[in-house]
Amino acid sequence: MNKREGEGCPRRNADAAQDRNASANPSSPVIAAFKVFQQELDTKHDKHERLVKISRDVTIESKRTIFLLHRVTSVPNADDILKEADGKLDAVRQKIGQIAEELRGEDIFQFHRAFTAGIQEYVEAVSFLHYIRHRSLISLEEINARLVFIREEKVDPKDSDEALPGGQVLTFQVTPSDYLLGVADLTGELMRMCISSVGNGDIDTPFQLSQFLRQIHDGFSYIGNTGPYEVSKKLHTLRQSLGKVEDACYALRVRGSEIPKHMLADVFSSRTTLIDPEEGVV
Repeated sequence: MNKREGEGCPRRNADAAQDRNASANPSSPVIAAFKVFQQELDTKHDKHERLVKISRDVTIESKRTIFLLHRVTSVPNADDILKEADGKLDAVRQKIGQIAEELRGEDIFQFHRAFTAGIQEYVEAVSFLHYIRHRSLISLEEINARLVFIREEKVDPKDSDEALPGGQVLTFQVTPSDYLLGVADLTGELMRMCISSVGNGDIDTPFQLSQFLRQIHDGFSYIGNTGPYEVSKKLHTLRQSLGKVEDACYALRVRGSEIPKHMLADVFSSRTTLIDPEEGVV
């Protein structure tokens, strides 16, 4: 019995060595298949990293646009600020065009987490600008209508040094979840705008913002548990912003004549909004 086992060991060792040699052979179909897998994964990883970098640039420029728009409450003529904000958002849209180029022919949801933060920040900035101009909420369709890009491809003719441009249309579609999350972040900027307006002696804007924020809150309440998970977390912040604005409007309505204009901004910082933390989860 032991002799038979001893005789079988060299045979098994030889088979194992043969398998190792086959696996180390570059012409092996297994090695060739895994090289293809490696190339596909490396390509996907590189694309993911590029999208993260572009998304970071979109986030930074969108935040700068929001900071710029907050100055409209402290200047007599806001047209110059709005024009500058338009220019900044045009530059942001060009960055989103690079995202659309990277996603050409790809499944957008495979790379969605790489750029969703930037798109949400862009939605927040463009909706803030739209509200300042029109006192209304921009729709998802209006946002997507501005995200159509034409990429020129130069084709060199044979007998000419000039390049003939050939246009290719690229589109980027903001997802409903990114739109909702961007609008939820907008409420915080509207609350800060309300504070700035009161500090500058404007007592009409807080009441307009209060009514607008109530409409947004009602819309998110209708969504309930059917929306993205992140919406339920941001709903708590939305309620806090709405509560601060409503408290300030109440104080302005009841005691507005007693408070000097230069002290109106203290109404927001001194009052505390009492909201049940569990209300943030719907």
